[in-house]
Amino acid sequence: MFSIFVETSFKASHQLTLPDGSKEPLHEHNWQVISCVSSKKLDNMGLVMDFHMLKTIVNKSVSELENNYLNKLSYFQINNPSAEAVSEYIFGQIEKQLGSGVKLESVKVMEEYGCWSKFSK
Repeated sequence: MFSIFVETSFKASHQLTLPDGSKEPLHEHNWQVISCVSSKKLDNMGLVMDFHMLKTIVNKSVSELENNYLNKLSYFQINNPSAEAVSEYIFGQIEKQLGSGVKLESVKVMEEYGCWSKFSK
């Protein structure tokens, strides 16, 4: 199995809803995103897929989040905007755009330094 990874970042704010229904204070993060795709075999150029193409897909997938208040987005009105939910959301956005022959393995999201979430199927 061959895998490639691309990394990108975005700024966004959020407020988690606490168990008692209250919200934590509004705050912003510089989110880091690492996406991994894989393939059992390489294409005719010897690639899983072009890094630039994957980077474009990942950047498009996070563009809606950039400089946004996550709680306003419909997905996060249903799902608490935790790092875990952000990684799942981005995974779904990337997966829709990938062609056949490659599999999206995982999306890792760093909310703040040293604090990561990972979503995979």
